[in-house]
This record gives sequence, structure tokens and C-alpha cells, in this order.
Amino acid sequence: MDRWATFDCYGTLIDWNGGMLRALEPVARDRAQALLGAYHAFELEVEAASPHHRYRDVLVEALRLAARRERLPLRPEDEAVLVEAWSGLPAFSEVPATLAGLHDDGWCLAVLTNCDDDLFRATQPALGVVLDEVVTAEQVRSYKPRMAHFEEFARRTGVAGDRWVHVANSWVHDIVPASRLGVPRVWVDRDRTGHDPSLATEVLDDLGSLPEALRRIVPAA
Repeated sequence: MDRWATFDCYGTLIDWNGGMLRALEPVARDRAQALLGAYHAFELEVEAASPHHRYRDVLVEALRLAARRERLPLRPEDEAVLVEAWSGLPAFSEVPATLAGLHDDGWCLAVLTNCDDDLFRATQPALGVVLDEVVTAEQVRSYKPRMAHFEEFARRTGVAGDRWVHVANSWVHDIVPASRLGVPRVWVDRDRTGHDPSLATEVLDDLGSLPEALRRIVPAA
């Protein structure tokens, strides 16, 4: 039987925070970090209120709301700065080798992501592997932490729960909903958020030791 590892993409495989902070620095200068923090708070609200909207529209609207809260005027040409920076977002350094090693070890790999199809296509080359499945918010018209991504992945693959591990950085978007399904979950706690680690099956600092963690959770047949 196939063993599946599903991943959140941005923040887990791709350095979303680092890439977007660099994109905001020319716009907000020394207030870029505060603006990015405010963006995160509004992103969840916008996604929950408009799950049918494309993620590129979420990027624009959440940034507009964040700038308003921070009393930072945005020029009209700066409102789409996060969308425009998307294709330049880098993978974390250990990601291509880790994913390639998992493929070599017989794992099927999938991404469950809160972005649009075209935005993910712009990211795909940075991962260094061809994925076996991709579920986007555009496809399911929903945003994690709602369950539609996980349900659609299970529907497409028919994977048994004991042959599937979900790997993610976001405790709110991914670890919590995966725990509701009873899917084993590896929390890649890159952001040191202080959330409850007992909700995860394993906790890692990065993906370098992920292959060993996955072998412990789902041994090869």
C-alpha cells in the first residue's frame, strides 16, 4: 500500500514569511515586520468571510486591512505587492533534498495549500520534485483550517488513515484540523509559536530529520 505524506506549502516548504517581509520592506521600511504581523491576523478573517474568493484577492484585501490598522498609507500600485512577489518565494534550504529523499524512499507526496492553482504552479519548480497530488483552495473553494482540503485529498487517493501523515508549520491551519481527522501529524515548528506540542505526533525544528520521523510513524511494509 502507498504511504502518503501531505504538506502545507507556504511556511513549511516555502519561506513565505522571509520572502514576503522582503517584499514589504520597500513599501513599509522599518515597519515591514509590524505590517506582516498585522497581515497574518487579517488573513484568517478574510479567508473565513470569503472562502469562495481566490487567494490573490485575499492577499490584497488582508494587506489593505493590515495597512489601515497600522496607519500606513498604501499607494494603489503597492496593494498587490504580495501577489507580485509570489514567484520569487524561495524554498527552505533543506526542502528539495528532503522531498527527493522521501520519493526515493517510496513515499507519495502531496501539497494541501491555501492558494490558487496558478500561484502554486509558480512555486512548484522551487520544490525540486514532481508531486503526486495537489489540492488548492481554488479547487475546493475553501480555506484551511476548514476540512475541505483534507476531505478532497482522501477522496482522490482513497488512502487509509494509517498510511497518511500530514506535515505542516501552521498549528492553526493544519495541525488542529489534521488532529480532528486522527491523521498522524508532524509539526514543523519553524515559528516557535508556543502552541500545544502535544497535539502533534512529532515536533521538528525543520525538515532535515523528517524522513526518520516518517519512518517511525509509518514503517515501510
